Amino acid sequence: MAFGPVDVVIIGFPGNKFTGRIAPALMELVDSGTVRILDLLFVSKDADGVTTTIDIVDLDPDAGPAYLDVSVHAAGALGPEDAEEVADDLEPNSSALLIAFENTWAAKFTQACRDADAVLIDMIRIPAEVAEAALTEG
Repeated sequence: MAFGPVDVVIIGFPGNKFTGRIAPALMELVDSGTVRILDLLFVSKDADGVTTTIDIVDLDPDAGPAYLDVSVHAAGALGPEDAEEVADDLEPNSSALLIAFENTWAAKFTQACRDADAVLIDMIRIPAEVAEAALTEG
């Protein structure tokens, strides 16, 4: 079975306010076969700088139920070390959602590269805001 590359994105939520507004977009990506969610990790830092991880069922009632519908294939892939690393960059009274996902859209291409004895030299991700600014100038 061919696998696509895996990305981990970190999404910040100032004011420690997770919302469920991201979950439908994740589900759409999963349903279309674009990605496969490997794991989700919710990290929160309070006003005193104390960091905790939050289980989906313990999220705010407005946010938690939306994420319960997201199928996670490798629960625990993101762990305490990842939470610690993110916590170092979190401002007090803010949160982050880490999403590890396989780019299933790239699995056939990845396999084709292997079959051609090609090797990946580098991979560069340009943030959406930077790409949008560069492509809409002029």
